[in-house]
Amino acid sequence: MQSVATQHYPTRTLYVVATPIGNLADISLRALHVLGLVDAIACEDTRHTQPLLRNYGIHSDALLAVHEHNEAQAAEQVIARLQRGERVAFVSDAGTPAVSDPGARLVALVRAAGLRVIPLPGASSVTTLLSAAGLTQISHDSGFQFVGFLPNKTMERDAAILKLQALPHALVLLEAPHRIEALAKALGVLGTRPITIGRELTKQFEAIDTLSCAQFTQWLSADSNRTRGEFALVLHPHETPQQSSDAERILKLLLAELPLKTAVKLAADITKAPRNELYEMALALKKSDNA
Repeated sequence: MQSVATQHYPTRTLYVVATPIGNLADISLRALHVLGLVDAIACEDTRHTQPLLRNYGIHSDALLAVHEHNEAQAAEQVIARLQRGERVAFVSDAGTPAVSDPGARLVALVRAAGLRVIPLPGASSVTTLLSAAGLTQISHDSGFQFVGFLPNKTMERDAAILKLQALPHALVLLEAPHRIEALAKALGVLGTRPITIGRELTKQFEAIDTLSCAQFTQWLSADSNRTRGEFALVLHPHETPQQSSDAERILKLLLAELPLKTAVKLAADITKAPRNELYEMALALKKSDNA
C-alpha cells in the first residue's frame, strides 16, 4: 500500500477536502498531508478554518474566503492560482464540501476551466447518521434521498413536507438548533412515520434517538438540552399498504411450498417489506405451525 507522502499530488488541481463535523480526530491522513502541501486554502469562513488548522499544526499564509455570497467571484481567484500551476484546497466549516455547504459552484467553474478536481473523502453528517439508523431497506430497496435544509418560512416548509410525505424512501434532513422546534412541529403531520434524530454527531454530547414524527415535539420539550447542537435527521421509509396488509399472507403461501430463506427472499422482493422483519415473521409462523 502506498504511503500518504509518496502518493502523487498533481499541480493545477483543486483538492476538495472533508473536515471533521465535530470530533477533531475524524480527519484523514491524506487530508492533513494535502492541507500542509497546498499553496492556498479556500474556505467557507477563514475565522473558523484558521483555528482548525492550528489544531493540526498547519500554518497557511494564503487563506481565501469562498462562501455562498461570493463563490462565483472568488472562484476566479482560485482558477487564476490553479492556472499558474498551484495546488489549492477547499474546505467548508465542517464535513464534506459542496453537499449542503458551499463548494458546488466552485467545483463546477474549476472543471469548466479545464482544470482538475480531486475529492478527499471524510466526515459527513449524512452518512454518519445513516450508518446508525438501522435502515435495512436502503441496502436492497429504494435507497435514500438527501433533502438537506427545508425552507425557513412556515408555509413553504409545510408545503415541502407535504411533498416529502408521498415519497416512500428514506429522507435525510439537516436543521439548526434555533429552527428545530418549528421543524418538529411541522413534521408532526407525518404521524407514526419513524424518524431518527442525530444531535451533536461525533461530539461529546452526541445523541441518536428514533421515535415517531408525532412524538418529536414532545420529545424535544422533555429535555431543554435536546434543542442544542446541530441536527441531522432521517425520515424512515413508510410502509406501503401492501407491506402492512399482504406481507404475512404472501409469506404463508410461500412457506407452504419453499424453504424458509427462499420464502423470505421472495416475500421481500414482492412486498418490499424489510427482510429481517419477514424473517422474524417466518420463524414465528413456523413455530405456530409446529405447536
